[in-house]
Amino acid sequence: MSYASRLARDPIETYRQVDLASRVGGADRHQLVGLLYDEALMCLRLAERAIAMRDYAAKSARITKALALLFALEAGLDFTRGGEVAQTLSRFYRGARAEIMQASVDNDAALLRATAGAIGEIAASWRAIAGAG
Repeated sequence: MSYASRLARDPIETYRQVDLASRVGGADRHQLVGLLYDEALMCLRLAERAIAMRDYAAKSARITKALALLFALEAGLDFTRGGEVAQTLSRFYRGARAEIMQASVDNDAALLRATAGAIGEIAASWRAIAGAG
């Protein structure tokens, strides 16, 4: 089923996409990073749910999107200005991707939950820093 067909059949997904598009349109760069974190966390929660429901196609789609979002977060790092913080975040994103891949292979919802928790902590720190700046 195509993405457009899925949106037409799923009003909640349609609403979510419209809501996300409106938030992205008005976001500054700090808010955009926050949205990437939000989307990655949502994908991991949905992948965990898909594992519980044995919906492996949905799990795979959500894992793929979460991994892409983590790649986007890493690609946005400024290693010149970010120094050691950027290096540390890069290592964190690589480790999180490895854990997500392992959780996907093993259908390990607990590992997905733990990885999402760590990403959530980074996201909360980002919001605290962005809000202070």
